Amino acid sequence: MNNDFFATMRRATSSTRALNLAEATRVIQDALSGHPASGARSSNPDITPPPPMRRSKPFAVDPDAEIIEAETKQADETTDRIGDVAPSQRLRKPLGEALRILREGRLAVSAFESMPGRSFSGIPNHGPSPTIPEGAHFTSRSFSCAAGSRSYKLYVPASAPDRPHGLVVMLHGCKQHPDDFASGTGMNAVAETHGLIVAYPGQTGAHNASSCWNWFRPGDQMRDAGEPSIIAGITMELMSEFRLDRSRVFVAGLSAGGAMAAVMGETYPDLYAAVGIHSGLAYGSANDVMSAFSVMRGDASLVSPSKRRANVAHAVRTIIFQGAADMTVHPSNGERIAAAASPPGADIVTRTKTGRSAGGRTYRRTTVTDAHETPMLEYWLVEGTGHAWSGGHGGSYTDPHGPDATSEMVGFFLGKPNIQG
Repeated sequence: MNNDFFATMRRATSSTRALNLAEATRVIQDALSGHPASGARSSNPDITPPPPMRRSKPFAVDPDAEIIEAETKQADETTDRIGDVAPSQRLRKPLGEALRILREGRLAVSAFESMPGRSFSGIPNHGPSPTIPEGAHFTSRSFSCAAGSRSYKLYVPASAPDRPHGLVVMLHGCKQHPDDFASGTGMNAVAETHGLIVAYPGQTGAHNASSCWNWFRPGDQMRDAGEPSIIAGITMELMSEFRLDRSRVFVAGLSAGGAMAAVMGETYPDLYAAVGIHSGLAYGSANDVMSAFSVMRGDASLVSPSKRRANVAHAVRTIIFQGAADMTVHPSNGERIAAAASPPGADIVTRTKTGRSAGGRTYRRTTVTDAHETPMLEYWLVEGTGHAWSGGHGGSYTDPHGPDATSEMVGFFLGKPNIQG
């Protein structure tokens, strides 16, 4: 972050201490919108794909970003350790006191809502519904455990109604819902081809004002707690019901859902054989709202480095899709996910190729294989694609011109690559 940003944070803190909450709210709003401390709007830098091992210049936060939302009430404190970082060691922004007071005063949400173009009325009550072929089923279910309850949609293919060949858990992005996500990604049609069941857990406005998965909260970044526990519970319930083992179970998501998919791969490597992350963020890259905005805009200097997987007993293969023109989640986040997911050792082989999709998008595809030639990592950087599911159509946040992320993810999951020209 630049000096203007820090100056703005100091101004907000001073206003709060002076009990001028309206002014503090305005200053926070300007900061999150990318305004410098002087009040003059800064110019937007061009967004280009970052070169490997180098961090690109951050861009100003897009006021239409739909990744996270501040809570209207204080989250429960936890004394558990997150990975290797104790609570007392976690990143704390200079504005922490101001944010806490604003939350207690229930002003944080209004600060976000007053941004141009933002609306936090919750997920749509209705939207596009996927077409269901004869013999298939797309039903509503619910799951409850000690961590809470969530509803979810389950697609059971006509091609394998009794003994499916695998399970894909799909986590939607902010202000989406299961039907919308199923329609936009076209996952049900691809699952039908391969005999897979697909589960679409649904986040609600009661748990996040924008129906985002809370990937940035410490209480939702650990095993056997919070949202990971609920998603894992849905997964285990379906594994038992349809007699599936870990080698055929996968999790994927878009945006906040992609970030939560990364959390699931890290906290439950014994459940998922592979993870698909589209326009998401690396596990452990943020631990509160402010650090989440920082990493989203490409400023990783103040947040904790992404944690590498230490559990070699359950290697989780990873496929990443990222739009090079994404103005909501900076493309450098794809590089961070890839770096964290790369397998250790001197015997890995990295290959890169470029191509063009049928819709005209050029892309760079990087693969990393282990000593046994098993693809452990696949990273697609798609030129011209913004914050949208590549190759998707019919739902929100889709780019029909990009390579088909859905087909490529399922091909990677099943070890049947479907490389597009």
